[in-house]
Amino acid sequence: MKKNKLGKSDIEISALTLGCMSLGTDRTKAKAIIDYALDNGINHLDTSDLYDFGLNEEIVGEAIKHKRDKLIVTTKVGNRYTPGQDGWYWDPSKAYILREVKESLRRLKTDYIDFYMLHGGTLDDPIDETIEAFEQLKQEGLIRAYGISSIRPNVIREYVQKSSIDGVMTQYSLLDRRPEEETLDLLYEHNISVLARGPLAKGMLSNQAKTVITNKGEKGYLDYTQDELQNIYQELSAISENLNDLALRYVLKHPAVSTAVFGASSIQQVEENLTIQSANPLDEDVYQKLKTITRSNTYDNHR
Repeated sequence: MKKNKLGKSDIEISALTLGCMSLGTDRTKAKAIIDYALDNGINHLDTSDLYDFGLNEEIVGEAIKHKRDKLIVTTKVGNRYTPGQDGWYWDPSKAYILREVKESLRRLKTDYIDFYMLHGGTLDDPIDETIEAFEQLKQEGLIRAYGISSIRPNVIREYVQKSSIDGVMTQYSLLDRRPEEETLDLLYEHNISVLARGPLAKGMLSNQAKTVITNKGEKGYLDYTQDELQNIYQELSAISENLNDLALRYVLKHPAVSTAVFGASSIQQVEENLTIQSANPLDEDVYQKLKTITRSNTYDNHR
């Protein structure tokens, strides 16, 4: 599988990333999914201390302990919980990041994290302090590179100006083209990689889109109604029978995007996305056609 550089770092990640949030808690099944992805060219796994209260990191750590040097591991920090209390709360403080990274390292059974991300962020955060924490971890060799996971353009701009981030994970798909308006070009100009999450739009751009839209699309998706989603499905199907492939190649077309991050709860779901390995980059004519089928949308609340 094609690999792309992560920002200005020396890290190379596969064009597809296995997002581990959907793996579930069955360790044997999760390991089988991870093994299948790694055996078929994917070298990048994305997890977080938030997923299943750290259990997801443990499962990933167990699955990769004998092949750590063959893959790239991303995890995230910033969401905090206190055992015995309900809910999470936001803590982007330097003290918390420096402490929590050790917990992630322990759960992942590794002595370094390839790519460490702030899992969210607002303009009210102590951004300079947060950056100091990541820079210190980088200097100490506990992480190789860092970035943020955010859909907020104003927050992304702050980190572009103030930090040496190598990547931004942000939601991007044919149905969520908001990054095209505000962040993709900016990040490309600064040699900061985009990790596009949600490229299949909760399955509404997958090979099961017809069923997903019918069964789960009654409230629509972003500013699309269910009827609009059904019409889009018909138009996309006329272009390709493989919607997974079409949707993934669409987000990978923009030069800022280094990888498309997809979730999987079965080996079959991984397999469906691997067809991009044998596909050519999306033709410019098809790319422009797709842009006429969906519409450009903008960020309203999340700034």
